[in-house]
Amino acid sequence: MDLFNNSDASGGALSLSALNERVSEAIGALLPDACWIQAETSDVRVNASSGHCYLEFVEKDASGRQIVAKARGMIWARTFQLIRPYFEQETGQAFVSGLKVMVKVSVAFHKLYGYSLNVLDIEPAFTLGDLVRKRTEIIRRLKEEGIFDLNRELPFPALPQRIAVITSPTAAGYGDFESQLMNNPAGYPFYLKLFPAVMQGERAEASIIAALDSICRADCFDVVVLIRGGGSASDLNCFDSYLLAAHCAQFPLPVITGIGHERDESVTDLVAHIRMKTPTAVAAFLIERMDGQARLLNEMQQAIRALAAGILSARQTQLNLLTARFPSTVMRRIERGRTQLQALAGVLPASRLLIMQHRSALEEARLHLQNRWTSCLADRNRQLELTEQFLRMASPDHTLKRGYSLILKDGKAVRHTSDLSSGDEVTLRLADGERTAIIR
Repeated sequence: MDLFNNSDASGGALSLSALNERVSEAIGALLPDACWIQAETSDVRVNASSGHCYLEFVEKDASGRQIVAKARGMIWARTFQLIRPYFEQETGQAFVSGLKVMVKVSVAFHKLYGYSLNVLDIEPAFTLGDLVRKRTEIIRRLKEEGIFDLNRELPFPALPQRIAVITSPTAAGYGDFESQLMNNPAGYPFYLKLFPAVMQGERAEASIIAALDSICRADCFDVVVLIRGGGSASDLNCFDSYLLAAHCAQFPLPVITGIGHERDESVTDLVAHIRMKTPTAVAAFLIERMDGQARLLNEMQQAIRALAAGILSARQTQLNLLTARFPSTVMRRIERGRTQLQALAGVLPASRLLIMQHRSALEEARLHLQNRWTSCLADRNRQLELTEQFLRMASPDHTLKRGYSLILKDGKAVRHTSDLSSGDEVTLRLADGERTAIIR
């Protein structure tokens, strides 16, 4: 087939529309009516009025960063109404950008819109396998980094009363959780603080992580509760995020999840300290923890009562014995005391004489010490006077007053003429002052 056999008489050139028509005819002739391809979805958009889905199919290199092939695609409204619910039910994943898919397409080339792929069918098992692979890869990465079990290893508080709640303020599950917790039959006090977050869609991951960061900065809670009121499987895919799971795994407080789904646990459920199915189940768990502590306290109270009763009974028995023995014991003590007093009365006169003798001896000793002290003081005064007179006689000032003088060189007394040289400056100290002189 010769696409470029020009039969146009005007210069032999084809118009663009004619060329595009021939390309369309050639594609239709050479390619099968439909074929299966593997690609990644990109720029998925649904026209609100027509219901048609417009998207791009891309293929990336091994690194996953460089696009090596791209094709425009579309799914007609009637086909999209069948494909979309089937795909989402089988995979639990919304039909959005960034999915690896296997689709059956027909190749079209429109002279105005160019090359495109029309989607006729989809194989959910291919995408499901990719999602399972990603989920398995996330779990493997968390375990290799040593953080998969960190949150479960935290000690759970005995009385989890200060609770940080992450959920949407409008979620029905939050209302049920709050009502069940605050109206518990035993009247346990719980203190709730809501940290609002988006719980589905592309913004959910960043929103929940921001709420966790706010709770960490507050540093005044016992546990963190992550809940939502159910939803379709595709709404819960954000909980299979690596970043969200890593934050929960490494969070310094126990994390309890009650996301409200019956399917397989999400990665966030797996790394959480405790996973419950629904928000109300989380509330029931917290109340049961308080019940457990209440039972423990009641058992301790009963044990203390029994122990106290035993001690009181033993003490009562001892008291009864003492009461029975008290009169005879008191009488014996009185008689023994009377005997001792009588014995003391017999020796009391001799004691008085002994005291008088000791008093006389003490007075004589006092007078003797007083005389000795006075004599010692007089002797020491005479010694001090003699010492003072000797010091006055030995003083340089006394010698100077007798007409002598001192020669000082560099502040030291000169004793020998050999210590002086011509030109030395010396100081002459006399009785009435000092003068400076030069040696010649």
